[in-house]
Amino acid sequence: MMRHRPSPKIDWATQQAVPTLSGPNVTIRTARPDDRDGFFALQGDPEIHEMFGGSRDSCRTMTREAADAMVKRLSDHPFAWVIEHRSRVIGEARLDRVDMQDRRASFAIGILDPQCLGRGIGTEAMRLVLRFAFDRLQLHRISVRVLAYNRRAIRSYEKCGFVLEGREREAALVNGEWHDDCIMGLLDRDFR
Repeated sequence: MMRHRPSPKIDWATQQAVPTLSGPNVTIRTARPDDRDGFFALQGDPEIHEMFGGSRDSCRTMTREAADAMVKRLSDHPFAWVIEHRSRVIGEARLDRVDMQDRRASFAIGILDPQCLGRGIGTEAMRLVLRFAFDRLQLHRISVRVLAYNRRAIRSYEKCGFVLEGREREAALVNGEWHDDCIMGLLDRDFR
């Protein structure tokens, strides 16, 4: 039997765009065509590529075409932002698979500038998106998947209230070795 529940009050499809969200150190906003230059300047870092689940031998230098594709992908996504720090593009954040029936989504964030890692910038950007998701979209649950060896990201998720809910064994092949994915979740009441 299918579950049936009333739809939430927000009809997000009628909204024009995701809002710009600002904190003391970051601004997250919709992608613009000139962001191509910002993404191109980042050039791709092998360590960051590895933290996202890519093998070092598959890390490529950023091309203008790839930067254009990145901007288009973010522009076409209903819940995606570019992350800026000191007026420079440093990454992206997204709410994926937003399900207004079950009031849930998955979350993805990527800080692509190695100089911005480990400084709390990603955590600040994450909190801005989570506040939007829980307060404006009225979501109940957000989940993330993160490679078990990406301790920096796991610490950042934990700072925002995410808890480990499970582990998917040997889910990613990176540099010729199998690695586990950690499944983490955050409920609205835990965030508040």
